[in-house]
Amino acid sequence: MRRRNPTPPSPLPQRDGVDPVRVKLPAGDAWATVRDHLVARLAAGAGVIDGMLDAGQIVDAAGHPVPRDMAYVPGMYVWFHRDLPDEVRVPFEVDVIYRDQHVVVADKPHFLATTPRGSHVAETALARLRKQLSLPTLGAAHRLDRLTAGVMLFIVRPEERGAYQSLFRDRRVAKEYEAVAPYDPALDLPRTVRSRIVKEPGVMAAREVEGEPNAVSRVELLEHQAGRARYRLVPHTGQTHQLRVHMSALGVPILGDPLYPVVTDPVAAGDFRRPLQLLARVLEFTDPITGCDHRFVSRRVLRAWSSYDEWAG
Repeated sequence: MRRRNPTPPSPLPQRDGVDPVRVKLPAGDAWATVRDHLVARLAAGAGVIDGMLDAGQIVDAAGHPVPRDMAYVPGMYVWFHRDLPDEVRVPFEVDVIYRDQHVVVADKPHFLATTPRGSHVAETALARLRKQLSLPTLGAAHRLDRLTAGVMLFIVRPEERGAYQSLFRDRRVAKEYEAVAPYDPALDLPRTVRSRIVKEPGVMAAREVEGEPNAVSRVELLEHQAGRARYRLVPHTGQTHQLRVHMSALGVPILGDPLYPVVTDPVAAGDFRRPLQLLARVLEFTDPITGCDHRFVSRRVLRAWSSYDEWAG
């Protein structure tokens, strides 16, 4: 079996906890120069690309600036830092609840994305933790929706990332969520909900369709008061928005949900008043490196339960 050449390390350091962009030049002879390929491939436009090349902001594997006339070489890598979008700071901190030489376990707040993506780059849990802990190689083992708070696992050493990510892929992690939603005395709980959920690219909300179930959730009632209830949710699969879809389908959509049962106007940037009342409360697993059994519990409180008027106001 032919071994693939390893990807060379980045010659550029992180900026604000964010990795530089890496571009591998594909096979082909459609481009005479590296510059021609970048102009065709990237949405920035020729003027921006030329400006970056002239400023020495695009470099090769040795960290040398790429000139405009550098010949195109298939398989070559180049790196550069993108301009970070203007982001409103999420005014809540990422709390570290456990750390050793292999993992960091964090308690993510609502409204903070997990990893850099789209318009959320520096204002992400990963970028913040890299800066806060001086761990530039830190990576995420899994993701939580930006609107969901709770316990998350991050990996310290890149060479161990696969071992921890496989825990989630092979469903060897026990997860419990907590939610606040309307109380329906006619709803028979506990129950296990099974359905088929699809999430189409470019469409914000997922939906249930006919077919073999691919999403399974356990829903339990913990307590209720004043028309609201606190629920324990245990996902046995990991479809996008699974718990939110299932709670909505039961007729008790999670409070603060802008997508289910209907898509409402997007929350304005900087509006942190009514967070989605969904919390990843417990994360439990056996460490694949040390063999230790871990159980981590979020310390966060869902405000629609503890202080509804404050949350609703």
